[in-house]
Amino acid sequence: MLLASVPFTASAPRAAEPPSTPAEHRRGPEQTFLTFPEWYLVHSPAEYAAYLGSHAPSGFPLFAHIGQFWQSYRAVSSATAAYPFNGGYHLMVSVIGTSTTVEYGLKGLYERTAGRIAEATAGGARTAEDDDAARVAQDYVDFIRGQPWYEFDFGSRLKYLWTSVPWWGPHLVRKWERRYALTTEYLVKEGYARLIKLGTQSIYDAPKPTTAIALDRLPAGAATKLPELEVLQTAPDGSVLVRVPRYAAFKDHAATLADDGASFLEIAGNRSEILLSVLARTGWKPEVRGARVLFTQPVLTEPGRQRVVVAVPVTGLAEVLRAARADGSKLEHVYDY
Repeated sequence: MLLASVPFTASAPRAAEPPSTPAEHRRGPEQTFLTFPEWYLVHSPAEYAAYLGSHAPSGFPLFAHIGQFWQSYRAVSSATAAYPFNGGYHLMVSVIGTSTTVEYGLKGLYERTAGRIAEATAGGARTAEDDDAARVAQDYVDFIRGQPWYEFDFGSRLKYLWTSVPWWGPHLVRKWERRYALTTEYLVKEGYARLIKLGTQSIYDAPKPTTAIALDRLPAGAATKLPELEVLQTAPDGSVLVRVPRYAAFKDHAATLADDGASFLEIAGNRSEILLSVLARTGWKPEVRGARVLFTQPVLTEPGRQRVVVAVPVTGLAEVLRAARADGSKLEHVYDY
Protein backbone atom coordinates (compact mmCIF):
# COMPACT_ATOMS: atom_id res chain seq x y z
CA MET A 1 0.00 0.00 0.00
CA LEU A 2 1.30 3.49 -0.84
CA LEU A 3 0.98 4.80 2.70
CA ALA A 4 3.23 2.10 4.04
CA SER A 5 5.85 2.73 1.36
CA VAL A 6 6.34 6.41 2.18
CA PRO A 7 8.58 7.03 5.19
CA PHE A 8 7.36 9.45 7.84
CA THR A 9 10.06 11.87 8.97
CA ALA A 10 10.48 13.11 12.53
CA SER A 11 8.95 16.30 13.89
CA ALA A 12 9.72 19.88 12.86
CA PRO A 13 11.18 19.15 9.40
CA ARG A 14 12.94 21.97 7.59
CA ALA A 15 11.10 23.63 4.70
CA ALA A 16 13.72 22.35 2.22
CA GLU A 17 12.95 18.69 3.01
CA PRO A 18 10.42 16.76 0.92
CA PRO A 19 6.94 16.42 2.46
CA SER A 20 6.42 13.39 4.66
CA THR A 21 2.77 13.19 3.65
CA PRO A 22 1.99 10.47 1.08
CA ALA A 23 1.48 11.83 -2.43
CA GLU A 24 -2.19 10.80 -2.50
CA HIS A 25 -2.94 13.19 0.36
CA ARG A 26 -1.02 16.22 -0.92
CA ARG A 27 -2.83 19.27 -2.26
CA GLY A 28 -1.54 22.60 -3.51
CA PRO A 29 -0.83 25.36 -0.95
CA GLU A 30 -3.05 27.81 -2.83
CA GLN A 31 -6.08 25.63 -2.11
CA THR A 32 -6.42 26.82 1.48
CA PHE A 33 -7.05 30.35 0.18
CA LEU A 34 -9.19 29.50 -2.83
CA THR A 35 -11.59 27.36 -0.80
CA PHE A 36 -12.73 30.38 1.22
CA PRO A 37 -15.21 31.71 -1.39
CA GLU A 38 -16.70 28.21 -1.60
CA TRP A 39 -17.11 28.12 2.15
CA TYR A 40 -18.53 31.62 2.21
CA LEU A 41 -21.46 30.01 0.41
CA VAL A 42 -21.87 27.88 3.53
CA HIS A 43 -21.34 30.75 5.98
CA SER A 44 -23.85 32.98 4.20
CA PRO A 45 -26.70 30.41 4.18
CA ALA A 46 -25.88 29.63 7.83
CA GLU A 47 -26.37 33.29 8.73
CA TYR A 48 -29.56 33.33 6.65
CA ALA A 49 -30.95 30.21 8.38
CA ALA A 50 -30.26 31.66 11.82
CA TYR A 51 -31.94 34.91 10.78
CA LEU A 52 -35.07 33.18 9.44
CA GLY A 53 -35.65 31.57 12.81
CA SER A 54 -37.02 34.84 14.17
CA HIS A 55 -37.13 37.35 11.30
CA ALA A 56 -38.81 37.82 7.95
CA PRO A 57 -36.52 37.16 4.95
CA SER A 58 -37.03 40.65 3.52
CA GLY A 59 -34.72 42.08 6.19
CA PHE A 60 -31.76 39.85 5.36
CA PRO A 61 -28.89 41.75 3.65
CA LEU A 62 -28.61 39.66 0.50
CA PHE A 63 -27.06 42.45 -1.58
CA ALA A 64 -24.37 43.04 1.04
CA HIS A 65 -23.59 39.31 1.04
CA ILE A 66 -22.96 39.51 -2.70
CA GLY A 67 -20.39 42.19 -1.95
CA GLN A 68 -18.77 40.10 0.77
CA PHE A 69 -18.39 37.13 -1.57
CA TRP A 70 -16.54 39.13 -4.21
CA GLN A 71 -14.49 40.97 -1.58
CA SER A 72 -13.30 37.63 -0.22
CA TYR A 73 -12.48 36.31 -3.69
CA ARG A 74 -10.42 39.41 -4.45
CA ALA A 75 -8.52 39.04 -1.16
CA VAL A 76 -7.71 35.35 -1.55
CA SER A 77 -6.76 35.80 -5.21
CA SER A 78 -4.18 38.39 -4.16
CA ALA A 79 -2.91 36.05 -1.44
CA THR A 80 -2.20 33.31 -4.02
CA ALA A 81 -0.21 35.53 -6.39
CA ALA A 82 3.05 33.81 -5.40
CA TYR A 83 1.69 30.33 -6.20
CA PRO A 84 1.08 28.70 -9.60
CA PHE A 85 -2.21 29.87 -11.07
CA ASN A 86 -4.98 27.35 -10.44
CA GLY A 87 -7.17 28.03 -13.47
CA GLY A 88 -9.69 25.29 -12.77
CA TYR A 89 -10.42 26.49 -9.28
CA HIS A 90 -10.66 30.14 -10.31
CA LEU A 91 -13.14 29.13 -13.01
CA MET A 92 -15.23 27.16 -10.52
CA VAL A 93 -15.28 30.06 -8.02
CA SER A 94 -16.25 32.49 -10.79
CA VAL A 95 -19.14 30.24 -11.85
CA ILE A 96 -20.55 29.76 -8.35
CA GLY A 97 -20.01 33.45 -7.59
CA THR A 98 -21.89 34.54 -10.69
CA SER A 99 -24.78 32.15 -10.07
CA THR A 100 -24.99 33.26 -6.43
CA THR A 101 -24.98 36.91 -7.49
CA VAL A 102 -27.93 36.25 -9.79
CA GLU A 103 -29.77 34.20 -7.15
CA TYR A 104 -29.24 36.68 -4.30
CA GLY A 105 -29.99 39.63 -6.57
CA LEU A 106 -33.32 38.28 -7.81
CA LYS A 107 -34.30 37.03 -4.36
CA GLY A 108 -33.39 40.36 -2.77
CA LEU A 109 -35.48 42.30 -5.28
CA TYR A 110 -38.46 40.00 -4.78
CA GLU A 111 -38.32 40.01 -0.97
CA ARG A 112 -38.04 43.80 -0.81
CA THR A 113 -41.09 44.29 -3.03
CA ALA A 114 -43.69 41.52 -3.21
CA GLY A 115 -42.36 39.87 -0.06
CA ARG A 116 -42.70 43.01 2.04
CA ILE A 117 -46.21 43.71 0.72
CA ALA A 118 -47.30 40.19 1.73
CA GLU A 119 -45.60 40.60 5.12
CA ALA A 120 -47.63 43.73 5.75
CA THR A 121 -50.91 41.85 5.26
CA ALA A 122 -49.91 39.51 8.11
CA GLY A 123 -49.03 42.35 10.48
CA GLY A 124 -45.66 40.78 11.26
CA ALA A 125 -47.14 37.38 12.20
CA ARG A 126 -45.43 34.20 11.01
CA THR A 127 -47.19 31.55 8.97
CA ALA A 128 -46.59 27.82 8.80
CA GLU A 129 -44.79 28.46 5.50
CA ASP A 130 -42.36 30.84 7.22
CA ASP A 131 -41.55 28.22 9.83
CA ASP A 132 -41.12 25.51 7.21
CA ALA A 133 -38.80 27.75 5.18
CA ALA A 134 -36.63 28.31 8.27
CA ARG A 135 -36.46 24.56 8.89
CA VAL A 136 -35.45 23.82 5.30
CA ALA A 137 -32.83 26.59 5.38
CA GLN A 138 -31.23 25.00 8.45
CA ASP A 139 -31.43 21.50 6.95
CA TYR A 140 -29.67 22.84 3.87
CA VAL A 141 -26.84 24.37 5.92
CA ASP A 142 -26.38 21.20 7.96
CA PHE A 143 -26.18 19.22 4.70
CA ILE A 144 -23.71 21.40 2.79
CA ARG A 145 -21.22 21.45 5.66
CA GLY A 146 -20.28 17.95 4.57
CA GLN A 147 -21.78 17.42 1.11
CA PRO A 148 -21.94 19.34 -2.20
CA TRP A 149 -24.96 21.66 -2.33
CA TYR A 150 -26.25 20.08 -5.53
CA GLU A 151 -26.81 16.77 -3.70
CA PHE A 152 -29.45 18.39 -1.46
CA ASP A 153 -32.96 17.05 -2.13
CA PHE A 154 -35.00 20.17 -2.90
CA GLY A 155 -37.70 18.01 -4.46
CA SER A 156 -38.63 16.31 -1.19
CA ARG A 157 -38.82 19.70 0.54
CA LEU A 158 -41.19 20.93 -2.15
CA LYS A 159 -43.35 17.83 -1.75
CA TYR A 160 -43.47 18.34 2.03
CA LEU A 161 -44.52 21.98 1.56
CA TRP A 162 -47.55 20.95 -0.52
CA THR A 163 -48.52 17.76 1.32
CA SER A 164 -47.76 18.46 5.00
CA VAL A 165 -47.89 22.23 5.57
CA PRO A 166 -51.54 23.33 6.04
CA TRP A 167 -52.99 25.04 2.97
CA TRP A 168 -55.43 27.16 4.99
CA GLY A 169 -55.13 29.29 8.07
CA PRO A 170 -54.66 32.89 9.21
CA HIS A 171 -53.04 35.43 6.88
CA LEU A 172 -53.87 33.69 3.61
CA VAL A 173 -52.21 36.34 1.42
CA ARG A 174 -48.89 35.80 3.18
CA LYS A 175 -49.33 32.01 3.21
CA TRP A 176 -49.89 31.78 -0.53
CA GLU A 177 -47.23 34.33 -1.37
CA ARG A 178 -44.75 32.22 0.62
CA ARG A 179 -45.88 29.07 -1.18
CA TYR A 180 -45.33 30.76 -4.52
CA ALA A 181 -41.87 32.05 -3.52
CA LEU A 182 -40.71 28.76 -2.00
CA THR A 183 -42.10 26.63 -4.82
CA THR A 184 -40.30 28.76 -7.39
CA GLU A 185 -37.04 28.64 -5.41
CA TYR A 186 -37.09 24.87 -4.86
CA LEU A 187 -37.99 24.09 -8.48
CA VAL A 188 -35.25 26.32 -9.89
CA LYS A 189 -32.64 24.98 -7.47
CA GLU A 190 -33.60 21.36 -8.11
CA GLY A 191 -33.23 21.84 -11.86
CA TYR A 192 -29.97 23.77 -11.58
CA ALA A 193 -28.58 21.22 -9.13
CA ARG A 194 -29.18 18.41 -11.61
CA LEU A 195 -27.32 20.29 -14.33
CA ILE A 196 -24.38 21.08 -12.03
CA LYS A 197 -24.25 17.49 -10.84
CA LEU A 198 -24.03 16.16 -14.39
CA GLY A 199 -21.32 18.67 -15.32
CA THR A 200 -19.30 18.06 -12.16
CA GLN A 201 -19.35 14.29 -12.53
CA SER A 202 -18.17 14.51 -16.14
CA ILE A 203 -15.32 16.97 -15.45
CA TYR A 204 -14.05 16.40 -11.92
CA ASP A 205 -13.09 13.33 -9.91
CA ALA A 206 -14.90 12.88 -6.60
CA PRO A 207 -12.98 14.79 -3.88
CA LYS A 208 -11.21 12.74 -1.22
CA PRO A 209 -13.13 12.86 2.08
CA THR A 210 -10.00 12.56 4.26
CA THR A 211 -6.62 14.24 4.59
CA ALA A 212 -3.32 13.44 6.29
CA ILE A 213 -1.73 15.64 8.93
CA ALA A 214 1.57 15.36 10.78
CA LEU A 215 1.49 16.13 14.52
CA ASP A 216 4.33 16.55 16.99
CA ARG A 217 2.55 13.99 19.18
CA LEU A 218 -0.78 12.22 19.58
CA PRO A 219 -2.54 13.42 22.74
CA ALA A 220 -3.68 10.80 25.20
CA GLY A 221 -7.28 9.84 24.65
CA ALA A 222 -7.37 11.14 21.07
CA ALA A 223 -8.67 7.83 19.76
CA THR A 224 -11.63 8.04 22.15
CA LYS A 225 -12.44 11.69 21.50
CA LEU A 226 -11.90 11.43 17.74
CA PRO A 227 -12.96 7.95 16.60
CA GLU A 228 -12.57 8.88 12.92
CA LEU A 229 -8.86 9.66 13.40
CA GLU A 230 -6.59 6.95 12.02
CA VAL A 231 -2.90 6.70 12.89
CA LEU A 232 -0.88 5.95 9.76
CA GLN A 233 2.67 6.07 11.07
CA THR A 234 4.54 6.90 14.26
CA ALA A 235 8.12 8.22 14.32
CA PRO A 236 10.67 7.33 17.04
CA ASP A 237 10.39 10.81 18.58
CA GLY A 238 6.64 10.40 19.09
CA SER A 239 5.49 12.52 16.17
CA VAL A 240 2.72 10.93 14.14
CA LEU A 241 1.09 10.95 10.74
CA VAL A 242 -2.70 10.62 11.01
CA ARG A 243 -5.65 10.66 8.67
CA VAL A 244 -8.75 12.69 9.56
CA PRO A 245 -11.96 13.77 7.81
CA ARG A 246 -11.97 16.94 5.72
CA TYR A 247 -14.41 19.86 5.52
CA ALA A 248 -16.45 20.73 8.64
CA ALA A 249 -15.17 17.69 10.54
CA PHE A 250 -11.58 18.83 10.00
CA LYS A 251 -12.29 21.96 12.02
CA ASP A 252 -13.53 19.87 14.95
CA HIS A 253 -10.56 17.51 14.79
CA ALA A 254 -8.07 20.37 14.56
CA ALA A 255 -9.63 22.22 17.50
CA THR A 256 -9.70 19.12 19.69
CA LEU A 257 -6.09 18.21 18.91
CA ALA A 258 -4.97 21.79 19.61
CA ASP A 259 -6.91 21.95 22.88
CA ASP A 260 -5.21 18.74 23.99
CA GLY A 261 -1.76 20.23 23.38
CA ALA A 262 -0.76 18.85 19.97
CA SER A 263 0.97 21.01 17.36
CA PHE A 264 0.68 20.65 13.58
CA LEU A 265 3.77 20.02 11.50
CA GLU A 266 2.23 19.44 8.09
CA ILE A 267 -1.28 19.40 6.60
CA ALA A 268 -2.01 17.85 3.19
CA GLY A 269 1.72 18.01 2.45
CA ASN A 270 1.97 21.72 3.28
CA ARG A 271 4.03 23.59 5.85
CA SER A 272 3.29 27.07 4.51
CA GLU A 273 0.25 29.13 5.48
CA ILE A 274 -3.19 27.78 6.24
CA LEU A 275 -6.36 29.86 6.40
CA LEU A 276 -8.96 29.90 9.16
CA SER A 277 -11.87 32.15 10.07
CA VAL A 278 -12.97 33.20 13.54
CA LEU A 279 -16.21 34.90 14.60
CA ALA A 280 -15.17 37.46 17.20
CA ARG A 281 -15.93 40.86 18.60
CA THR A 282 -15.12 43.83 16.37
CA GLY A 283 -11.43 44.65 16.62
CA TRP A 284 -10.25 41.15 17.60
CA LYS A 285 -7.02 39.82 16.13
CA PRO A 286 -4.80 36.87 17.11
CA GLU A 287 -1.70 37.78 19.08
CA VAL A 288 0.29 34.88 17.66
CA ARG A 289 3.65 35.19 15.97
CA GLY A 290 3.43 34.68 12.21
CA ALA A 291 -0.35 35.06 12.08
CA ARG A 292 -1.74 37.78 9.84
CA VAL A 293 -5.28 39.00 9.31
CA LEU A 294 -6.02 38.62 5.61
CA PHE A 295 -9.33 40.48 5.79
CA THR A 296 -12.35 40.99 8.03
CA GLN A 297 -16.09 41.06 7.35
CA PRO A 298 -18.85 42.29 9.66
CA VAL A 299 -21.47 39.69 10.55
CA LEU A 300 -24.25 41.82 9.13
CA THR A 301 -27.08 40.40 11.23
CA GLU A 302 -25.09 40.57 14.49
CA PRO A 303 -23.81 44.11 15.17
CA GLY A 304 -20.50 44.17 17.00
CA ARG A 305 -19.38 40.80 15.62
CA GLN A 306 -17.02 40.17 12.73
CA ARG A 307 -15.50 37.38 10.71
CA VAL A 308 -11.71 37.52 11.02
CA VAL A 309 -9.92 35.58 8.28
CA VAL A 310 -6.41 34.67 9.42
CA ALA A 311 -3.44 33.18 7.56
CA VAL A 312 -0.90 31.44 9.78
CA PRO A 313 1.96 29.00 9.17
CA VAL A 314 0.85 25.41 9.73
CA THR A 315 3.15 25.19 12.75
CA GLY A 316 1.31 28.11 14.37
CA LEU A 317 -2.23 26.84 13.71
CA ALA A 318 -2.68 25.15 17.09
CA GLU A 319 -1.61 28.30 18.92
CA VAL A 320 -4.16 30.42 17.05
CA LEU A 321 -6.90 27.88 17.76
CA ARG A 322 -6.07 27.90 21.45
CA ALA A 323 -5.92 31.70 21.52
CA ALA A 324 -9.35 32.02 19.91
CA ARG A 325 -10.92 29.62 22.39
CA ALA A 326 -9.29 31.35 25.36
CA ASP A 327 -10.67 34.68 24.15
CA GLY A 328 -14.22 33.34 23.87
CA SER A 329 -14.26 33.72 20.08
CA LYS A 330 -15.86 31.08 17.87
CA LEU A 331 -13.83 29.09 15.38
CA GLU A 332 -15.87 29.17 12.17
CA HIS A 333 -13.74 27.04 9.86
CA VAL A 334 -10.24 25.79 9.06
CA TYR A 335 -9.70 25.71 5.28
CA ASP A 336 -7.84 22.42 4.87
CA TYR A 337 -6.47 22.81 1.31
